[in-house]
Amino acid sequence: MKICFYAPFKPLGHAHPSGDLVTATGIVDYLQQRGHHVFPASTLRCRWIYWKPWRWPLLLRENRRIMRRFSPFRADLWLTYHSYYKAPDLLGPAASRQLKIPYVIFQGIYATKRKRKLQTLPGFYLNKYSLQAARHVFTNKKIDLLNLERLLPDERVTYVAPGICPQDFCFDAAAREQLRSRWNAGDNPVVFSAAMFRSDVKSEGLTWVIRACGQLQRQGRRIELVIAGDGKEKKKLQQLAAEQMPGRVRFVGKIRHNQMYRYYSAADVFAFPGINESLGMVFLEAQCCGLPVVAFNNAGVPEAVQNGKTGTLVPMYALTPFANAIAELLSDRDRRRRMGRAAASYVRKHHDISKNYRALESKLEKIAGRRQRTTDDGRRTF
Repeated sequence: MKICFYAPFKPLGHAHPSGDLVTATGIVDYLQQRGHHVFPASTLRCRWIYWKPWRWPLLLRENRRIMRRFSPFRADLWLTYHSYYKAPDLLGPAASRQLKIPYVIFQGIYATKRKRKLQTLPGFYLNKYSLQAARHVFTNKKIDLLNLERLLPDERVTYVAPGICPQDFCFDAAAREQLRSRWNAGDNPVVFSAAMFRSDVKSEGLTWVIRACGQLQRQGRRIELVIAGDGKEKKKLQQLAAEQMPGRVRFVGKIRHNQMYRYYSAADVFAFPGINESLGMVFLEAQCCGLPVVAFNNAGVPEAVQNGKTGTLVPMYALTPFANAIAELLSDRDRRRRMGRAAASYVRKHHDISKNYRALESKLEKIAGRRQRTTDDGRRTF
C-alpha cells in the first residue's frame, strides 16, 4: 500500500520524545518493514489550533500543498495517528475526500465530557466530525474502545493492543555493571524513573517518586534514585530531590530512545505513577528489560502492567502505599526477580508490535482494497 500518514498532535521526528511519538513511529516502521510505502503528509500541529485563529490560514495552505503533492501520487489510504479534542485532525477528512481514498484513524479518542467546558467544546465537535468521517478507527485502549462504540458501529472500530519491539529492550548485564559503577551505586538498590520535565502530570509524577523514595530513606533504607529526562521543571525537581534525598538522586538527562534499555538494565525497580497516562510505553519497555513496575492504578496503566504479577499498582495519590510497594520489591530480591521475569515474558507474549500490528495491517489492506503477495523474506508487495 501507499499510505499518506499524518499526526496532528505531534509529527514524526518531533524534538520532544513521548509515548505518542514512540507509538506513531512504531506504526510507520512496522508498515515500512512489511513493504508498504508510508509518506508523511504534513507536519502541521493542530494542538489547540481552534483557539489560534492566526494559524487557520495554514490549514488552507497545507491542504493545497497536499493536493499538489499527492493528487498524481495515487495513494491507497490516509492514516491519521491520534485525533482527540486537544488536537483534532483538521486535514485528513477533507484531504482524503479530495484524493478519493479511504480515511482511517489510529488512536481516535471520544470523550463526551469535553463538550461540557467552553475551552474544549470546539475541539470536541471538530474531533467528533473527524471520527465520524473515518472509514475505520483503531484504538489501543480498551476504555477508548467502549467510548468509540457509543459513537460508531462496532464494525468500524477495532482494538489493537499496544506494542513495542521486544528485541530493542533486552536486559544487558554489561550495561548494568558499567552504569552502576559510574553511579557508585555499589550494592544499593536502584530505583529508575523517566519522563519529560514538563509542567504537567509528567513532572507531578516525578515529584511523587522523589517524595516516596525520600520517605524510604528517612526510614533508614539505603536507596539510589536515577531519573532520566529533561525540561523546564528540572530546577524544581532538583531542588526537591536535594531536600528529600540529598546526594542520593542522580539526574542523567535526556536519553536517546535506543539507549534506554541500558538504564532499565541497571535498575532494580521502575517507579512512575503514570497519572492520567493514556498508556505509558515506558512501562512496557521497563518490563521487557525485566524490571517490575510500581505505579498508580489509573487510566491506561493497567493495560500495560499486570498488578501483582509484573508490578504493583496502588490507589491514586496514595504516597505511603506507593512508597511501601517500592520498599517491598527492594527488600525481596526473589520476588523482584520473579516479577521481572514475568514482566519480560508478559510483554513478549502480549505486547510484541510485530504480532499485534498484523491485525492492523490486514484491516488496512482490506479497506484499501489491495491485493498483495508475500515474498520469501515475509515482506508484502503490490
